[in-house]
Amino acid sequence: MKYEILDRINSPADLKGLDMAQLRQLCAEIRAYMVECCATNPGHLGASLGAVELIVGWHYVFDAPQDKIVFDVGHQAYAHKIITGRREAFKTLRTEGGLSGFPKPDESPYDCFVAGHASNSISAALGFAEAARIAAATRDDNRHTVPAGYIRGSAPNHAAEGPHCQSGLVTALIGDGALTGGMAFEGLNNAGASKADLLVILNDNEIAIDRNLGGLHNYLVKVSTSRKYNDFRNKIWNALGERGFRHLIQKWHRALRAWLIPSGGGVLENLGFRVFGPIDGNDIAMVVSALQRIKELKGPRVLHCITKKGKGYAPAEADPVNWHAPGRFNPETGEIIKSPRAADRFQDVLGEVLCELAEKDSKVVAITPAMTGGSGLNAFAKRFPERFFDVGIEEEHAVTFSAGLAAGGLKPFCCIYSSFAQRAYDQIIHDVALQRLPVVLCLDRAGLVGEDGPTHNGAFDLAAMRSIPGTIIAAPADETELKNLLYTAHNTEHGPFIIRYPRGCGEGMDWKSATPREIPAGKAECLTEGDSVAVIALGPVVHRAMESAGEFPGKVGVFNFRYLKPFDTEALARIARTYKFIVTAEDGCLKGGLYSEVCEQLAVMGLELPVSGTGIADEFAAHASQSEQRRHYGLDKDSISKKIQNLLENQK
Repeated sequence: MKYEILDRINSPADLKGLDMAQLRQLCAEIRAYMVECCATNPGHLGASLGAVELIVGWHYVFDAPQDKIVFDVGHQAYAHKIITGRREAFKTLRTEGGLSGFPKPDESPYDCFVAGHASNSISAALGFAEAARIAAATRDDNRHTVPAGYIRGSAPNHAAEGPHCQSGLVTALIGDGALTGGMAFEGLNNAGASKADLLVILNDNEIAIDRNLGGLHNYLVKVSTSRKYNDFRNKIWNALGERGFRHLIQKWHRALRAWLIPSGGGVLENLGFRVFGPIDGNDIAMVVSALQRIKELKGPRVLHCITKKGKGYAPAEADPVNWHAPGRFNPETGEIIKSPRAADRFQDVLGEVLCELAEKDSKVVAITPAMTGGSGLNAFAKRFPERFFDVGIEEEHAVTFSAGLAAGGLKPFCCIYSSFAQRAYDQIIHDVALQRLPVVLCLDRAGLVGEDGPTHNGAFDLAAMRSIPGTIIAAPADETELKNLLYTAHNTEHGPFIIRYPRGCGEGMDWKSATPREIPAGKAECLTEGDSVAVIALGPVVHRAMESAGEFPGKVGVFNFRYLKPFDTEALARIARTYKFIVTAEDGCLKGGLYSEVCEQLAVMGLELPVSGTGIADEFAAHASQSEQRRHYGLDKDSISKKIQNLLENQK
């Protein structure tokens, strides 16, 4: 498809010569291009469709990369990628070797900060703003001194300052969902008190737009952002000094503004921000006008913009939840193309089993930080609304809230993506483990997650949690074992009890008809015996090990160490006495996980046995499909077979 204006945009500088009609057309073409690309190469579509005018308007008014925009989160950033020299590369989004789905500094100089997890943009932007202030002050000081070795007439070495030391305005673009995260408020509190030169654009796609967008409202926005008004305001303000009368006037001004412009900005103003808006964030003329005026102001300020998630594509506007990340779809009809599933997904097993447990036990409750659908809890939320809690993007609160529920006599199942649970590490230790509270932590998306890449890979949970005293850590090999572990966790009196499982489908087990049984903590299972190589596996890779063992009859033993903690040292001792080699296999980082546990236990026993670890290396795993990632790290059947073959040949 040909795009009249978009095809000519190779950098933000190409926007500067466009008139308002051309900017509107460009926004429409960007949306059409997003839909075209994401229809066959899936991504996070809905949020990016809604943020087009905000991004185009920002690049039209400001000068990146000297001026910086920090996204929160990167789901909004597709238009930014497209107009910053990556239009053609956008077709490779989230594929192996292609563009990342999130802003990535080593991908483009226009991406100043990684944006995969929510609520970090204001803190990062404040850091940039303060770094620029200090760098500018240092340059001013250096003008008055002659450095050692200075050669008169030589050019200053600005390159030595680095790309992030340039002056320029810093903007944080944050969605209303991310604003619920506690870290966002920490950043706002610090930024408001610091009086830093910082702009926060609040992309609000939840509040109704009609009541705030009349003629009087638009006039007031123009007045409050005009240079003449602000020059006059500052003169009066400075003349009032720090006396009590200034605070009385300030209080009256905020009350009057809240009545005339009911934007909900009172909290932000109390934190030290000047708040403008709300404006229609999908009106490019209004966005440009507001940004041009606000650009001339100083200090911490917020522009509140109302947008529509999925804007410009009717199916996404009508169903923004499912069109957040719809997968493949027909761009003409909007029909989402469902990929056939060979088995049920782990998240669906979790949701159904929790419903079973809740039917039997009125103390069972479910908690999730804004991941109801992704964690498989939709059915639970409908059937048990009084016992279901979606707390928003607040992982720390979710864990401590769960601890409080447990201390109050309930049985909480706290369902969090593994990479997001990293944020709640202190709460898991201090509020759950220290008190041995019976909180069940269900860590979804553990291990390699595929196209979302390094920001979302659940690579570190095993290593991070293994050191916490009293913790039970389990990884089911398949759907039936997940069901059994959930029943086991329900009947366990102390915690935390951590169950981690991967994104995607299981092994096709008939788990629904399987009678649930408890699995004693710390007990491994021998699946097949051999006399040479023992494969000690954790999680679904157990099944890949079994497939590989079939190629070496009588040579390979496979052991399902479904519990990393407590660890079955007796089983390991028997393995060490019987086998010549050990291969560990885990969908997690090798350092600190199953491989480390096996090596440490053998050392404690005083046993010397060659151990070869298979898992995620000491690096951040790049985005690709899950199958490509697993093949890269040797977690597929063929790679395990090759490793076993090499060990057997070396034995000869």
